[in-house]
Amino acid sequence: MGPAPFAEVGKFMLVNPFARELVAEADETLGHSLFRAFRAAEGDYSVPAQVAFFVNCLALARWAEAEFGLDPSYVIGPSFGGKATAVHSGSLSFADGVRLTERFARCLDAYFAEDYPEQVATQSFARTPRALLDEILAELDGDDEWYDITCTLDEDFRMLTLRASRIEWLQQRLRAAGGMPLYVMRPPMHSIAFAGLRARAAQEVMAGLEFHDPVLPVVSDQDGSVLTGGEQIRDLLLDCCVRAVEWPTALDALRSREVGTLLVAGQDALFGRVGAATKNFKVVPANPRLALRPRRTAAA
Repeated sequence: MGPAPFAEVGKFMLVNPFARELVAEADETLGHSLFRAFRAAEGDYSVPAQVAFFVNCLALARWAEAEFGLDPSYVIGPSFGGKATAVHSGSLSFADGVRLTERFARCLDAYFAEDYPEQVATQSFARTPRALLDEILAELDGDDEWYDITCTLDEDFRMLTLRASRIEWLQQRLRAAGGMPLYVMRPPMHSIAFAGLRARAAQEVMAGLEFHDPVLPVVSDQDGSVLTGGEQIRDLLLDCCVRAVEWPTALDALRSREVGTLLVAGQDALFGRVGAATKNFKVVPANPRLALRPRRTAAA
């Protein structure tokens, strides 16, 4: 999940038939209008933004399967995409997926407001080989600073979580070394330091949700393992609080199973664009802009 402002996806939610159907179902589950709440919300990771992202990913996956005649062999959802993965795989009902997404978004906000007073953030950056990153990390070690690599997207593309007060220093250090600092994510995720978040989510988020064995096998974004049990999917979602995303490892797992096409359902600026994806797969985007284009004619 990255920034997906209402202005960029609102029309898709109103016009696309797959999205309209799911938005209506989400409204019934939430007890209010998701569209209006999303339009009024502030912040890339607000509660309505997270629910809208979840709904839009599922709508785009269903649209793409119908539009392109696809029959997927596996489903994978890195980071916040895990919730949509649980539903699209058949492990979780859509209504329970809405409940899970809304509860988790509120739990995430509450945890960092109440239980984790230290201000931390996640900096994503590209063009930074591991040897160069190790030099930067050594400087943080010398200052006795806490940090954690919470996402690896490619051999030179990672995310580092650390105290928010060191973000500006990190950006300057990356630029000086030829790296490219990108988006700053708040709130952070995927660190063993957030074990309290996992424990809180297990109690507040998962209560009453029923996970089934998935119809479509799920590939873990954390270690590339193939998950076929309902409890495994539940644990995958909880473990996203404390385990790093290892995207190249997950993609290697798909390649080893002779997957050749990667359809990316959602507004994607990272996972489908890194070299680990584009060099090894035929990447087919399924984003709101594409879904709003006029349907292709038979002649075309």
